[in-house]
Amino acid sequence: MSLASAFDSPESKRRHVARLFATIAERYDLITRILSYGQDRRWKRRLIREARITASDRVLDLACGTGDLALMAEASGARSVIGLDLTPRMLALARPRSHAIRYVAADMAALPVAAASVDLVTTGYGLRNVPDLDVALSEIARVLRPGGRILSLDFNRPEHAVVRGAFLAYLTVVGSVLGWVLHGDPDTYRYIPASIRRYPGAAGVAERLRARGFTDVRTVPLLFGLMTLHQARR
Repeated sequence: MSLASAFDSPESKRRHVARLFATIAERYDLITRILSYGQDRRWKRRLIREARITASDRVLDLACGTGDLALMAEASGARSVIGLDLTPRMLALARPRSHAIRYVAADMAALPVAAASVDLVTTGYGLRNVPDLDVALSEIARVLRPGGRILSLDFNRPEHAVVRGAFLAYLTVVGSVLGWVLHGDPDTYRYIPASIRRYPGAAGVAERLRARGFTDVRTVPLLFGLMTLHQARR
């Protein structure tokens, strides 16, 4: 499937994302460090600090990748942690890092978790990649208990046209080079700016959270607004 057709439908995006992340799994951590100017871990640590995890919290980390946020949640003393990802290869890389975390291969559009059973949902770069953002947010709302929290770290889609254009151009050029060097395919990481172009951005995500009954919705800009940390309460 070409990048041009990846966004034709939710199902085509799901297939593209599944294949893409299986391809880049071994290099996923390297790429996130490069594209975040080395700030990725610092932003994730901030997310965990803002989550204020307690010993009674049941945490669900969505699009967990190789397990960074899940491990930080465990280290913060959470009662239990589940890491969920669509890509089995990502989970295979995550599992050896902790035997206490339960890792599950599943889709964010159909979470294999009981209603109102989770105190905290975290996700790093997850909401932008779901085939249908509204469906994923509804599932998150379903599994969170009343008063539960969601914290999401992701790229923003800058509202200012000039800033957005420069940001997407940078990601396209760097992504093309990395794709050629690491995989022999420039489209591999061109997916990132392509997904941002179709993403509602910080304000749009906040609006969708409120529409699904979330309160205390906050958007915290990072890297001069090129990244966003979303926070909300069920």
